[in-house]
Amino acid sequence: MTIDTPLDRDELAAVIARDIPAGSYVNLGIGQPTLVADHLKPEAEVVLHTENGMLGMGAAATGTDVDEDLINAGKIPVTELPGASYFHHADSFAMMRGGHLDVCVLGAFQVSRSGDLANWHTGAPDAIPAVGGAMDLAIGAKNVYVMMSLFTKDGTAKLVPECTCPLTGLRCVSRVYTHHAIFDIDPAEGVVTVRDTFGITMSELRSRVPIELA
Repeated sequence: MTIDTPLDRDELAAVIARDIPAGSYVNLGIGQPTLVADHLKPEAEVVLHTENGMLGMGAAATGTDVDEDLINAGKIPVTELPGASYFHHADSFAMMRGGHLDVCVLGAFQVSRSGDLANWHTGAPDAIPAVGGAMDLAIGAKNVYVMMSLFTKDGTAKLVPECTCPLTGLRCVSRVYTHHAIFDIDPAEGVVTVRDTFGITMSELRSRVPIELA
C-alpha cells in the first residue's frame, strides 16, 4: 500500500489494528498506541490487556460511558467488553513476563536496525525517565510492534544503525509503524525491509534514514 500523503495518528492506528492477527492477546503502550483500541473490529476477537490489571479492554470511553475507576495504564478512561476480567498488578506483570501476550504495541525514541528498542529515556539531563512496563513487554511479548514518528522535530531519523538513547530491550522489535512508512525488522540478520510508504518515496527514505533499506 502506497499513498500520497503521510498518515495521521488515527489512520496509522487503524493500519496497526488491521495487522494484528485475529484472536491475539495484545498490550497497547501509553501514548499513541492506545489509539489502536478504537480501530479493532469486534469480529477479530482481539483481547486487550492493560498492565494495571485488566483483560478485555474496549475502546476509549466517551460521554456517559466514562467511569474514572475504569482506566488503562495511561489513565485514559476505557470501556470494558463482555467477559472482561480484573486482577492484581503483580498478576498482570506475570502475564507480560511469562510470554502470554501475542503482540505489544509500544512507542519509541529510537529503534535500531537490529531491533533494539529505546523508549524510556532520551538520555538528556533534564528528561524525565518513564520505564513503566516497557522492559517487561519488550522481552515478554511474542511480537513487538513500535508506533512512532519516523523523524524528530529537527528531521533526524529515529530508525538508526545503533540506539544512542538508553535501551529498553535488545533485538526485540519486529515491526515499526510510522506516519511515513512501515518497516519489518529481522533482528537476527539486522535487515530492515520497507513494507509500505505514505507520502514519501523510497529514494527520499534512503536519503533520510541512515541504514540500508530493502
